[in-house]
Amino acid sequence: MKSLFIGRFQPIHNGHIHTIKQILAKNEDIIIVIGSSQYSHTPDNPFTGGERVMLIRRALIDEKLPLDRITVVPLSDINIHPLWASHMRSFVPHFDKAYSHNPLVKRLLEESGIKTDSTKLLERSQYSSSHIRDLIRWGNEEWESLVPEGVAALIKKHRLDNRIREVGEVRTKR
Repeated sequence: MKSLFIGRFQPIHNGHIHTIKQILAKNEDIIIVIGSSQYSHTPDNPFTGGERVMLIRRALIDEKLPLDRITVVPLSDINIHPLWASHMRSFVPHFDKAYSHNPLVKRLLEESGIKTDSTKLLERSQYSSSHIRDLIRWGNEEWESLVPEGVAALIKKHRLDNRIREVGEVRTKR
């Protein structure tokens, strides 16, 4: 069986890894769909699609997950909800069902006839990409414990933490 796991992964964190491990434990192969992959350099989407692929791959390797059972597909958003599931199907390999913790995504999948399933979340208040981005913006190094070690290293190596702080600042003209 092949299942989708859909998210923006801005950045991938230990909660995402927890979900991936649960899906793999069900003996399902995974297609990780990186949603809204065309967006970057904004407070909610600081990383490019390519950077997210890089971070996800590093996380999978760090966790010693079976790369032969996992495919990563960036997917741009078309911003037309009734057509989104068809758009997504045209970019991913065949799959049997999908996982997402986003209520809108789950609804769009189900309305288009795609079977959905769920996993247990890992402390959603801590393991949330928006929380992690906030910690980075605030200069709180606690964020590093919420992502795989290699992901934190790549974020720092490529100065992506600086980008998060820079694009997260709201400035007005005087």
